[in-house]
Amino acid sequence: MKGKERAELRAEAHHLNPTVHVGQHGLTPSVIGALDDALRTRELVKVKLGNKDDVKPKDAANSLALSTNSAVVQVIGRTATLFRENPDLHKKKSDLPPLRR
Repeated sequence: MKGKERAELRAEAHHLNPTVHVGQHGLTPSVIGALDDALRTRELVKVKLGNKDDVKPKDAANSLALSTNSAVVQVIGRTATLFRENPDLHKKKSDLPPLRR
């Protein structure tokens, strides 16, 4: 991901609230599944990382990105922003076939 693309995604994610929360049990399969579902429907997702002192937020974000085949856009404090493109979401009215009457 290039710097300009990352900057655009950061600006787009600024107003988002965290969708997925990582709790005291860490990166469980259910958390990874929830993140995968959120990325499929939204592409750009904020994740609130738990207060586990043994795992740094950047390491946790990178682990989540590897598990979900996504890219880390940014990590600020204990909040990470992840992106995964979904070509099915980009269907615009111009891409749809015309209605037949």
